[in-house]
Amino acid sequence: MMSLGLYIHIPFCRRKCFYCDFPSYTGLEHLYSAYVAALCREIADQGGILSGAVVDTVFIGGGTPTVLSGKLLAAVMDSIRQAFKLADNTEISIEANPGTADRSMLDQLRQCGVNRMSFGVQSFSDPVLAALGRIHTAGEAVQAVELAQKAGFENLNLDLMYGLPDQSLHDLHDSLAMAYRLNVRHLSVYGLKVEEGTGFAYLANQGRLNLPDDELDDAMYEAVMDSMPKLGFARYEISNFARPGYQCRHNLKYWQYQPYLGLGAAAHSFIDGQRRANVSDVQTYIDSVSSGQPPVVLIEQPDRQTAMAEFCFLALRTVQGLSVSQFQHCFSCDFFSVYQFAVDRLVRKGAVIVAGDNVRLTALGMKFGNQVFSEFLL
Repeated sequence: MMSLGLYIHIPFCRRKCFYCDFPSYTGLEHLYSAYVAALCREIADQGGILSGAVVDTVFIGGGTPTVLSGKLLAAVMDSIRQAFKLADNTEISIEANPGTADRSMLDQLRQCGVNRMSFGVQSFSDPVLAALGRIHTAGEAVQAVELAQKAGFENLNLDLMYGLPDQSLHDLHDSLAMAYRLNVRHLSVYGLKVEEGTGFAYLANQGRLNLPDDELDDAMYEAVMDSMPKLGFARYEISNFARPGYQCRHNLKYWQYQPYLGLGAAAHSFIDGQRRANVSDVQTYIDSVSSGQPPVVLIEQPDRQTAMAEFCFLALRTVQGLSVSQFQHCFSCDFFSVYQFAVDRLVRKGAVIVAGDNVRLTALGMKFGNQVFSEFLL
């Protein structure tokens, strides 16, 4: 029986952050109920198609799922339970903005089975948060974490960022120290990348984005890598760190080439080697599902070469690395017969280590992952 991850996309936000290029929208409060109704219908439809699967991870992401009412989120969870067979130990995660998570909301989420919270904190510096366009303050972030713990959430993640406008090394150290004091179980720490079409891209084009220089950005990266083990967090993926036993099982599905089903506007799926994507526009999604039409706008069966490269990129993101025997099982060919030249070059550069069945990135390779991954593009 297939083990399946389920991703549910809630494409709404109270305000768009200046760095965000995710498919999320503001000012659509009038569509919340209609969107959830369409989402629940898509969940029911896909549950019938994939009735032989067992769902062992659910991730409700966005956007900001917690801009919806507890009642609407409970309806989504009810639909999932009715449509799919959930494993006894299913990890059920939800993303939340600290500015949208009060005690009542958190209690409702616990009651409907959510057992993992992921707060988009980004920083515990109020000036940095303001520069990002976040709707919460550092104090509200601390309060949200404490309220979640009182509501019974033990498995908590915080998203943090570095390389931000006007951010100092001291700010970053303070944020890491606060995360430690809050006793969360998981940290995702990302370096800022200015994406096209974002508010930051607009400011950068005007010369008005005051980012750390390369030397400071590098020092911030090294500070994260140095601090995490001291604070009790083990790195298990390029940007993810966890206390023992608290790795995000859902995200591991992405990196370990396992199947997942995406539902909702702009959601992506990967099942039986095929990738699919739903329409991004919210009203179009609602209209499609409501009329009984699948909201899928992309169906792609990657060719063999692309699929092998994707397998390598994803596996190498993890500290565990790539299993040569698993590669052979998936593609019926020897990994080294395809990638020996690339691996030899990366070993010489000190970017990868080969140890028996395992190929994994070194600390240097982790730091320059995208350059390593490009070597696997044949």
